Amino acid sequence: MEYPLHITSEIGELQTVILHRPGQEVENLTPEYLGRLLFDDIPYLPIIQKEHDYFAQTLRNRGVEVLYLTNLVTESLHSPEIKKQFVQDILKESKIRDKSTFYNLQEYLLSLDTKEMVEKIMAGVRKSEIEPSKKIHLFEMLEDHYPFYLDPMPNLYFTRDPAATIGNGVTINRMMEKARKRESLFMYYVIKNHPRFSKYDIPIWSNRNNSEFPMEGGDELVFSKDTVAIGISARTSAKAIEDFAFNIFKGQDEIKKIVAIEIPKSRAFMHLDTVFTMVDYDKFTIHPNIQGPGENMNIFILEKSKDEEILKITHKTNLLETLKEVLGLKEIALISCGGGDIIAGPREQWNDGSNTLAIAPGVVVTYERNYVSNKLLREYGIEVIEVLSSELSRGRGGPRCMSMPLVRKEI
Repeated sequence: MEYPLHITSEIGELQTVILHRPGQEVENLTPEYLGRLLFDDIPYLPIIQKEHDYFAQTLRNRGVEVLYLTNLVTESLHSPEIKKQFVQDILKESKIRDKSTFYNLQEYLLSLDTKEMVEKIMAGVRKSEIEPSKKIHLFEMLEDHYPFYLDPMPNLYFTRDPAATIGNGVTINRMMEKARKRESLFMYYVIKNHPRFSKYDIPIWSNRNNSEFPMEGGDELVFSKDTVAIGISARTSAKAIEDFAFNIFKGQDEIKKIVAIEIPKSRAFMHLDTVFTMVDYDKFTIHPNIQGPGENMNIFILEKSKDEEILKITHKTNLLETLKEVLGLKEIALISCGGGDIIAGPREQWNDGSNTLAIAPGVVVTYERNYVSNKLLREYGIEVIEVLSSELSRGRGGPRCMSMPLVRKEI
């Protein structure tokens, strides 16, 4: 079997990807807890599943191997010891501090078939699922006060964020928001215990278990063999980027530059890939509002220095010129979301018009609803494959957000 991770660009022909089909966790959303769980609306499960299946089949039709997170996690928990440790880690991450509650939940989860257990953890555990005779605390007896022991994880279908493949290694990320912190634990167990990955000594460039600072995969873009871009955003901190840079410069020789791009910290501009993605060798989508007056931005190029304790950091202010420099190109096209129109641009940005998934150079998957942006991409010579999105888009993420590429061909 070939080495299971290899990503040296955003646009190389996609070979293998991890998806998560939305499940019961979506049904456990209620209006009262939308903010807590980072949603703006409640998707309709039968339709969001149909749309996700269509997305997955679209990738398969182009020769992409589609792996599902639930199956990978289930296959990773292949011994009673690993399964028990996983449950304990989940309960600790869920801040279950009371000993009797911890024990009751552990007993309940371990009584389930492994796949059923994984799906239950993803869906959330309600207080009503534990036998009344085992409840000794008042808060456990008041489901109306708050119905869950373990919160549902409705953001799981955005597999891009908890972990990201860079080169032949991976970042397993410390997530910013409480609602998502447990998500990267799934990929940690997959990388460490799944037969597809555990036989290799896979480098972890950023490890959730020993990092204090948040970084998420939606902010991580692999421009080329030697250059990675990372957004300084609402979800990724500057300190996490520095730590990542030290780790990756020390752990390999190919990646020589990290381009840190600051974007506005807002819900609409959650990650770098919600406002900026690579669609071809010399073409990018962009939401113009990330640029300030005169197209100025805060951009920093991080490189090794002679002193191993510090980084060489060069400040830049123009995105276009920076891209030309790091990619070695004379011309680059920035394709504006919604054509830069003051109405179409923000509307399509809200529904992830800039969040394209390249499956080959000049070939992208997008949401069909972003017709202004899609038309413009085609005018630039990009092949656009549209997928359904009436329910998928309610989670505020597009095709790139919904996919974790593991392997791409070299370009």
